[in-house]
Amino acid sequence: MRLNEKDTILFIGDSITDVGRNRKDLKDLGKGYPLLIAAHLLECYPELELTFLNRGVSGDKVTDLASRWKEDCLELQPDIISILVGINDVWYNIDKEKLSIQESIDKFELFYRLVLEKAKQETKARIVLVEPFVVKDSSEQESFELELNPRIQVIRKLAKEYQADYIELAEKFKDFGMKWGNGSVTEDGVHPTLAGHALIAKSWLEKIENDKGNKKN
Repeated sequence: MRLNEKDTILFIGDSITDVGRNRKDLKDLGKGYPLLIAAHLLECYPELELTFLNRGVSGDKVTDLASRWKEDCLELQPDIISILVGINDVWYNIDKEKLSIQESIDKFELFYRLVLEKAKQETKARIVLVEPFVVKDSSEQESFELELNPRIQVIRKLAKEYQADYIELAEKFKDFGMKWGNGSVTEDGVHPTLAGHALIAKSWLEKIENDKGNKKN
């Protein structure tokens, strides 16, 4: 994905993107991976005069994202849309909705496809789809992965269909946790530590740095 002059890059998703951003300051990027990405790109490509926006909302599922998509995405007319959502859909179905796995996956795909289709129709944005992840003890990991892994497959399929860049994270987080302990990469299995946010940012930036059209100063 190539960066262009005066691009606006929008990060949108759940608490992993939100990370305590100030809702009263629409330019605030929070304290997580969006801030790390912005800092890197602003230092490397000052001539591009990039703008960064964060519209992550803690607790959001893909259905919540769809309900605010017009205000928090389409009306902003970003040039790049980066989406990270899915783990709350897993929590919600396990704890509350309790649909069958197939029913919950079908619902997830329906609403994820909806936001992508609207973005395609109403903006000219390039899209980045970021893979959700979970890092739990072995007793919990399996039950979460039963719900999460099919959603990951849906997102991968949609990335190909909509020609979006795809950022793989699930295995990277698991590998980091296995090597250094789960607490090194997430606080509770879901919310990244600073190292976890750095891992997301690094993975995201590789898509930029590997584009031959983007060269560091």
